[in-house]
Order: sequence, then C-alpha cells, then structure tokens
Amino acid sequence: MHFTDVMTSRPKRATMRDVAEATGLSAAAVSYALRGLHLPEKTLERVRQAADELGYEVNPTARALALGRTGTIGVLCSSLEDLWQQRLVVELGRALLGHERFPLVADAQGDPNRERTMVQQLRDRHVDAAIVVPLDPAAPYWADLIRALPVVTIGDPLRGVETAGEVLFDNRRAIGLGLAHLAELGHRRVALLSPSLPLTPERPAERLAHVEAARLGLELTLTSSPASVDGAAVVAAQLLNDSVAPTAFFCLSDSIAYGVYLAVAERGWTVPAQVSVLGYDDHQMSRLLNPPLSTFRWDVEHIVAAAVPRVLSAAEDAARPASAAQPHGHAAGTRRSTLRADLRVRGSTTVVRTSGTGKPSANR
Repeated sequence: MHFTDVMTSRPKRATMRDVAEATGLSAAAVSYALRGLHLPEKTLERVRQAADELGYEVNPTARALALGRTGTIGVLCSSLEDLWQQRLVVELGRALLGHERFPLVADAQGDPNRERTMVQQLRDRHVDAAIVVPLDPAAPYWADLIRALPVVTIGDPLRGVETAGEVLFDNRRAIGLGLAHLAELGHRRVALLSPSLPLTPERPAERLAHVEAARLGLELTLTSSPASVDGAAVVAAQLLNDSVAPTAFFCLSDSIAYGVYLAVAERGWTVPAQVSVLGYDDHQMSRLLNPPLSTFRWDVEHIVAAAVPRVLSAAEDAARPASAAQPHGHAAGTRRSTLRADLRVRGSTTVVRTSGTGKPSANR
C-alpha cells in the first residue's frame, strides 16, 4: 500500500491525524500502534509503513504530556558569571546527558528578583525535576517550586522546605579556616566580598563570617560584589581607596578574587606585597595567576556524583502513579551530603605589615 496522495497534500510536518487518515484507523489506534501496544502485528506494520512514508515523527511535547514527563532537568544557578558555577553546569550537563536527560539551564544573574522569575519559568515548563544553586535560600518562592516538582539543592539548604536532596557545603568550617589563616598572618582588617549581598543578607556563610571574625578579633568589612571580574575590580578599587583599607580580601568566589587582582594591578601594586587575597572555590585558572591564588577546593566531581542520582531518582519517583510515588520532600529519609573543602595555601596570602605611609602592605 502507498500513501502518495496523502503525502502530496500533507503539511510539512506530518501529524498522527495524517497517519490515521492514511491507514483508516483512529488516532488512538495509531498511538497504540506506534508504541507497539494492543494491536495485531499486521496492523502495527501497516501503521509503521504509513508513518515512514509520511515522514511522521513523534512530537516530543505531546509525548511528554502523555507520559507525564519531559526528559528535562532544570539547572538553576545564582550567577553564571561565576566561573566555578560555569564548570559545575558543564559537569552536571554531562552527567545528565549520560542518563538521557537534558539540562534546561537558567541563570539568576546575581539578582533575587530574576531568581524568582527563573523559578516560575522552570515550574511552567514542566521540567521533571530541578537542581538549584540558590542565591537566596530563604526566599518564599522555593516553596512554590517544590510543590510542583522535586528539587535538589547544592551549596545552601532551602529554608523552611523539604527538598528531594541536599548537597551542602560546610561553610562554617571553610569560613573559619579562611579567617583563621588570615589572622595567623597578622591581618586585622579583612574585606569579605560576597556575590549575594546586600539583597540576601541571611545566607549562612555571611552570618558565620561575622561570628568568626568577632571571635578572632578581626575588623570585617562585608561587601557585595558582582561575580564578574570587571565588576569585582570596581568594588575592590573602592575599598582600596578607603583611608583605612583592608590588608586582605577573602572572596567567596575565585572570579571575585580575579577582580581584586585586577584592581591591585591597576594601582601599580602587587599581590601579596601590598594586599593578600584568598579565594573560595579553586577554579582551574587560579593556579595560573601570578602569584597562584590561595583558595579552597570543593570537589565538583563529588558534588555531581551526589546530586545527579538524587535528582534522577526523585524525577522517576514523581512520574509514578500517585499511590506509589513518594512526596517531593525527603520525609522518607534525609538525602543529604555535606562537603568539606580543603584550603590550598599558595602565593597570594602572606604576613601583613604597614608601610611608612600608612598604606596596607605585606612582607614576604
């Protein structure tokens, strides 16, 4: 049997209705046949032949609606200007594709209002589940997302909600080690640059920094900075212009630390001769700086290995019938990992001194 008459009159993209008209079957029967269900082999072959001749392809959106899943996993980042987050997204995407799941990446660009919009977009696009690196973990919009789909969070816990999984950073230990390292070198005026202030002042790392700085007797200046190198350079330059400038910068992103290097160089100074700089996530570029950046290493491979199986399991569970599925939260057992970072002391931090002019300086 041939279907040339239908082929010459059909639209560019053949539909299931075209296949049904060509075979004289109902659309429901064609749907069953294309999935190999409940029909005689002769009928199955007839439908397949018609579909081949018509060039019919399954509409992925329609299939997703029928199956209750899209095959996509949302990945929401607080800022992709942060080079470490770029690497994390690459590794998450590679792992998800290895399981035939497709990442839908959203970028909050360091803006809580945009983060809220991206949360709404992921919910409205019916992704099967989401991995989030939250900018504002205490925001109320996370509850709306978790009611709609399973969520695994990386970095900070989402406050007041039950997630499908948590891959948390031991910020208490890392912040404590970083500030203690600078204090041991004699620094007393430390600027901590965070990519999330001032609109999200309740993030755990920033709150811990205040407590630890007070314990160590440090004068801590907590300042918001863009994650971009150029944006961080502007912020660092303003702080260095202060009459009582910091002798050390503790940057909660290596991307921000690169901006401090730039600001120091534009003044004709060098790191660490005038200013010590400490990063937070050991991006591969940090070893190429002159001097190499002292920073913390968070194991990206370990993070991905912890987050991806949890989000895939949660997505599969959510796709089961309501009677068999677990809730989106982790009531059936906490799915939490807490990662510790290693401090990598390199050439960018050293003993502090004050020059005769009163400008911050350092001795090697």
